Order: sequence, then structure tokens, then C-alpha cells
Amino acid sequence: MTSPKRLARTAGLLYLAVAVFGAFAYGFVLTKVYAPGDATTTAANVLANAGLVRLGVVADLIQATVMAFLAMTLYRLLRHVNQNAASAMVILAAIATTIMCLNNVFQIAALLVATNGSYATAFGAQGANALVLLSLDMQHYGFLIAQIFFGLWLVPMGYLAYKSGMFPKALGVVLIVAGVCYLVDVLARFLLPDFGAKIHTFVAVIPPMIAEVWMVLYLLVRGVRTPAPGTPTQGTPLAATAAAPAGASL
Repeated sequence: MTSPKRLARTAGLLYLAVAVFGAFAYGFVLTKVYAPGDATTTAANVLANAGLVRLGVVADLIQATVMAFLAMTLYRLLRHVNQNAASAMVILAAIATTIMCLNNVFQIAALLVATNGSYATAFGAQGANALVLLSLDMQHYGFLIAQIFFGLWLVPMGYLAYKSGMFPKALGVVLIVAGVCYLVDVLARFLLPDFGAKIHTFVAVIPPMIAEVWMVLYLLVRGVRTPAPGTPTQGTPLAATAAAPAGASL
């Protein structure tokens, strides 16, 4: 049998792994090599840090894989609250992880062009550099598309956290707000790029960071709290969730 607290702490560890690998892949590797609007610098950075770029791709693939297991673990923890919302959470996470995995093709393409001289021979040095930059530009916008589903998956998660009685209600609200902020950021970046760049930190960094760090810490430190007697939930009772076989899945 798997208790709710054990499921919660497992989810916390998986969520922490997603954060660590994601921060390395996007916060460290890409910021080190990607110079928007500067093809020569970007190509030189990729060539000089080829090994690091490869590690970044692997880290991102690990992040996506772990996120899929995180969603399934949270499903087991919260499905008793609302089966439909829990299923939606998993589906949205699966879409996000699929886009992330496919998006790494562009980073691999940038690496191939930068490190293989045949591309410079075929397109010229400037043409090859432009291809490197274009590939990372495509990855950048692919990540923005994936961010739609990063935002959407937080909404049912926040709803489930709010209704379950297993988390502070404020945490559920903050998760939903963070999800909406992700969506606002995507729309602004596509429709009003200059304005989107100005508000990016305030809508796509600060609110999601508060929400997700809070969620990770709560899962790791507290696990979950037992709802007070009479707390209304939907679907299977919490006790039934706790008693579910460890091998149970979707």
C-alpha cells in the first residue's frame, strides 16, 4: 500500500528533479550559448560549448520524462477529489512533455550545423551561423508553445489542491494564478513582443516561482495534511486512495 504522505513526498522529489534539470537546461546552458539576434556569437558559443549543449539536451529530456511520472504520481494522490480534473492534469502535462522532447531537435540541429564544417562549405560561414541562430530561435518559440501547457496543467492541479483539503487553500489559488500568468506571458510574447519582454519577469517568473516552489516544499516537508472530518471531496474517498495497490496507475 502507498500512503498519501509517501505519494506526496515522491511527487515532491520528482518535482524537485524537474526544477533542477530544467534550470540547468534552460537557465544555464541556453543562456550561455544563445545570443538572440547575433548569429556569429551564437554559433561561436555553440561550437565552444558543444559538450555542454549535449548535456543540456539530455537534461531537458530527463526533465520531460520525470515530469510525466510526476503527473502520474499527482494523479494517484489527487484523483479522489475529482477524476476529470486529475485526468486533465495528466493529459496537459503529457502534451507539454511531448512538445519539450520534440523541441530538442532544434538544439541538436544548431549543434550539428555549428560543429560540422560541411554546412559552412554549403552555405558559407555567415549562412551556417544564421542556421544555428534560426535553430535556437525555433527552440525558443517552441518552448513558448510548450509553456501554454505548463500553464494549463497548473490550473487543474491548483483546483485539486484547493478542493482536497490536503493543501492550504491559498496554495491552490496561487497555482491557478501562476497557470494563468504563464498563458498571459505567451500571448504577450507572440502578440506584443516588446511589451511581453517588459512584463515577462512579473508574469512568467515571479508568480510561477512562488507557486511551484511552495508546492515542492510543501510536498517534501509536510507531505499532505489529513482533511478535517466532514471536508467535502468528490470521487473515491481518501482512505480508498491510500489503500490502492502500489502498482495502480491510470
